[in-house]
Amino acid sequence: MMTWRHVTPDDFPLLAHWLAQPHVARWWHHETSAAAVERDFGPTARREEPNEDLLAILDGTPIGLLQRSFLHDYPEYVDDLTPLTAVPPRAMSIDYLIGDAANVGHGIGTRMIRSALEHLWRDHQDAECVIVPVHADNRRSWRALEKAGLARVAQGEIDPDNPIDDRRHFVYRKDRPTA
Repeated sequence: MMTWRHVTPDDFPLLAHWLAQPHVARWWHHETSAAAVERDFGPTARREEPNEDLLAILDGTPIGLLQRSFLHDYPEYVDDLTPLTAVPPRAMSIDYLIGDAANVGHGIGTRMIRSALEHLWRDHQDAECVIVPVHADNRRSWRALEKAGLARVAQGEIDPDNPIDDRRHFVYRKDRPTA
């Protein structure tokens, strides 16, 4: 069973370890020093930022990280997306990683995204949809989104997280399910 809990400062060493893994570092391109992890995850852990960082826990073991936020809380993301697709006022976005490379390629990412969306709809009753930009070369990520039920709605240029990448992105979307 997959469960979720908010990241706390006690989780920062685990996040640093995951962010340093080659399969994560390739796409997240994140500093992994204790100071950098505190700088980037501390405000959310202290609930000073509007986004949420959650640990995905499978059978009692942390396996991944999920970030979720309302896009309009981050106008620069809306600016990136609006040339490619409509962004409703209560659209959310997610970002995610699987920490251990041994868990990659076994359907855990798809399972994580499905579970994340179930919890997102429950926790954020006003969320209209989820919109996720993914670099076009990150096939594992966009395939997991497709398997989890998101549809590719656009493609175009967005500045990448990793400066070695070009600007090609796919944009995925899932609307709130109707009862």
